[in-house]
Amino acid sequence: MLKVNHLTPHIGAEITGLDLSRDIDTSTIDDVLHVLDTRGVVIMRNQQLTLENFMAFSRRLGPLDIHPLRKFSKPGFPELMINSNIIENGQPIGLADAGRHWHTDGAYLQTPYRITVLYGVEIPVKDGAPLGDTYFTSTSAAYDALTPELRERLATLRGVNVHGVGRKKFAATPLDLGAELSKKIQSGIEHPVVRTHPFTGRKCIYVNPGCTSQIAGMSETESEALLQQLYEHTTRDEFIYRHQWQVGDFVMWDNCSTQHRAVGDYDLPLRRLIYRTIVKGTPVH
Repeated sequence: MLKVNHLTPHIGAEITGLDLSRDIDTSTIDDVLHVLDTRGVVIMRNQQLTLENFMAFSRRLGPLDIHPLRKFSKPGFPELMINSNIIENGQPIGLADAGRHWHTDGAYLQTPYRITVLYGVEIPVKDGAPLGDTYFTSTSAAYDALTPELRERLATLRGVNVHGVGRKKFAATPLDLGAELSKKIQSGIEHPVVRTHPFTGRKCIYVNPGCTSQIAGMSETESEALLQQLYEHTTRDEFIYRHQWQVGDFVMWDNCSTQHRAVGDYDLPLRRLIYRTIVKGTPVH
């Protein structure tokens, strides 16, 4: 039986008593996934994982995908992406800006990612306090709190999702994905504004500032007004969990029922190194 502590009323759970470096039975993996599906974010602290341990457990969660930004994959491990501000030989070893605006990983894909998994290897600390927190918000709790009238209005709407919308809007450095891939993932993918979770059946708000460019079929003015209303609602304090990182933290989240954003309050020589994998998802309904 897993030891599970809810971190807020709506989102987040810490699981204790599980050593991810050891072989874990399928029943326990299923229990971990159930906690993830129902709580959106799962934290397991004080893990001591080699790169191989991290990859082995990640694969137990489901088939892994390869991030489009392949230049930051770990050599020999194409499914492992490095999030880091570290510079070696004059070149960054990983992606330094891991999304400092609210977003959902892979929403610009026809079949978005199910789970994002991170493992903290090096965490920046200043004056004894860790930096680089990550905020998460529950899009399922946010949907439940909508008025019946707004739920009815959203029921048949579809959002157009494009890679890089948030980076342009928030003036972050654009990512060089190559011309062919950029064209493919920036053409615009439509998903329902309200998505049904594939495992719990809960309704989730599925538009976000990082990927959603507009509501299909609406004027620009009407679309922008509705999106801003949903963004402000979805990121209300009562739906949010703020994670303060420690070395050894294993953190994973469900990309259907959550959004997240990173805090960029650190610079070199304060170093941050995070291992990242992504689990393939299912078609959006």
